[in-house]
Amino acid sequence: MTEPSLTPPPEPMPPARSISPISWVIALALGAVVGALLFAGGYLAAGGGRATGCAAPDESFAAFCEAYDRLQREYVDELDPEQLAEGAIRGMFQYGVEDPNSGYMPPEDFQQALGDLSGAFSGIGAEMSIRNTEDAADLAACTEFGPTCRLVVVAPLDDSPAEAAGLLAGDFVLAVDGDSVDGSTMNDQISRIRGESGTDVTLTLQRDGGEPFDVTITRATITLREVETSLIDGHIGYIGLNQFSSKASEQFAAGLEELLDQGADQIVFDLRDNPGGYIEAAQQIASQFIDDGLVFTQESAGNDIREYPSTGDGIATDPDLPVVVLVNAGSASASEIVAAALQEAGRATLIGEPTFGKNTVQVWSRLENDGGVRITISRWFTPEHNSVAPDGIQPDVAAARTAETPPEDDPVLDAALEYLAGQPVAEDTTSLAPARAPAAAGLAASLVVGIVALRAIC
Repeated sequence: MTEPSLTPPPEPMPPARSISPISWVIALALGAVVGALLFAGGYLAAGGGRATGCAAPDESFAAFCEAYDRLQREYVDELDPEQLAEGAIRGMFQYGVEDPNSGYMPPEDFQQALGDLSGAFSGIGAEMSIRNTEDAADLAACTEFGPTCRLVVVAPLDDSPAEAAGLLAGDFVLAVDGDSVDGSTMNDQISRIRGESGTDVTLTLQRDGGEPFDVTITRATITLREVETSLIDGHIGYIGLNQFSSKASEQFAAGLEELLDQGADQIVFDLRDNPGGYIEAAQQIASQFIDDGLVFTQESAGNDIREYPSTGDGIATDPDLPVVVLVNAGSASASEIVAAALQEAGRATLIGEPTFGKNTVQVWSRLENDGGVRITISRWFTPEHNSVAPDGIQPDVAAARTAETPPEDDPVLDAALEYLAGQPVAEDTTSLAPARAPAAAGLAASLVVGIVALRAIC
């Protein structure tokens, strides 16, 4: 089908006559002026007179500004400027930067991440997870909640509003404040369940296949406990670290000191499923076991190299104190900094599975819309200048859970205890007690971080 022409049919041409060169010049000049006026009139009539405020930083962005201008002038429906801006930022990272660790975080996601890394937030105090009820091992299929991808309570935190309200491990969350969780993501629900301290949130739960019921919980300030400790068989100190938040190094030092004071003569340091965090926290925690020497190096563009040595104030640096570190594919970033440093210094034996394999460092920056960007600014290397990417750190002793492993069993911890059973311990355990109290070292919120994921705690 031929489109109708908006050009009028040509008028009959008058007989040709001679025109002087000067007349040609005048005619051309007048034509240019008239043409410019007609173009400007048409442009203004089409809405081109509206200033869009898009200023291209260089010629490469001229097409971007042109596309933005045309959207503003010509799109049939009303546009949301904030949505356009967020889409442009996302696209710049997704398609312009081939780095999965750099990216844009919308305001809610950015604030959630900062709260987690600070070690405190306002919410109900419950760890959540996704459960695939058809295939428990296939979590990759659960990009959002639905009939077979359920939001489940892992456990309420100790002394939390969630615990006081009676939430139990294994409870399915069906709705939040009356709105179904189906079709949403984990980040969506964390943002909805968290909120201002003193306000209420109502969860619709299902327990053990029974009828749904509502529980209303009053939010409060939640301080994350990053460290878990216990004494195994009366002499093996177990210390687990959840992530390298701003409070992690202080809590870790206190927990380690408590274990040594209780007479621990061997240490199991659990870094499984620890996604990382502040690299300065990694330096401080590794220094608890390494008396001196390098922990890692950070290398940026322009051959800018920064060394992170041991802080020299560790309380478990005695070589007569055997240490094993538990790792798996969820041990990433800052976890790998610590594990590699202890392994290469000969200070610990790694037991478990290969680690995640992330050797980049990001800086997180706040934007004017209260969202944020994470940008890879450098790579880090082990004391022997090895890179953990892409294959991760290989354990000294292989051990892993399998699909057949009962939930109550821990073959990786069992392998660690079996290994330690064959290691000599100091005859005088009083020499292993810390000689001084650990220094409390908080971290500023603006420090460089490298993190793969955050725990789903509401």
